[in-house]
Amino acid sequence: METSGGIQASLSGRYATALFELARDSKAIDAVEASLGRVRAAIAQSSEFAQLIGSPIVSRADAARAVAAAAEMIDVDDTTAKFLGVLAENRRLSQLPAIIRAFRGLAARHRGETTAEVTSAHPLTDDQVDALKQQLRTRIGTDVSVDLAVDPTLLGGLVVQIGSQRIDSSIRTRLNTLAHAMKG
Repeated sequence: METSGGIQASLSGRYATALFELARDSKAIDAVEASLGRVRAAIAQSSEFAQLIGSPIVSRADAARAVAAAAEMIDVDDTTAKFLGVLAENRRLSQLPAIIRAFRGLAARHRGETTAEVTSAHPLTDDQVDALKQQLRTRIGTDVSVDLAVDPTLLGGLVVQIGSQRIDSSIRTRLNTLAHAMKG
């Protein structure tokens, strides 16, 4: 598979590409993607884990031990566990969210899908995600993989980013637009 120069240009993109190629060669793309999803959820749900990956003062050895323990707790596959150890040793854990996004994009492109980053004010149900995928598939013309995030400051609605295209139907943006128009 050919990867785009844009992805490889960034540090996180190079790490994601290396992990993707390793996963592809070992026929473990789905397993690694699922494991990275669990890591992403752990970052979102655990402030301690988020602080660990963002802290520049945690030693490499301590970071490696903590990440290995976390990987075992959230049941990641061996490839992802080793990769997390490499990130800890190279002091690149802070790049993990960007690496996960880039990996998901590579995996989606490998499957012939387009990736959409979707941010909502509240978690979406499975039915809502399916309906959103169908609407995006109709609009774009290809299958769409969604990368979900929650941002309560949106108040309601969605923000969808597909490549350089942004669809912002959040209540926060509508209120800001209204406030700007009223200043006149």
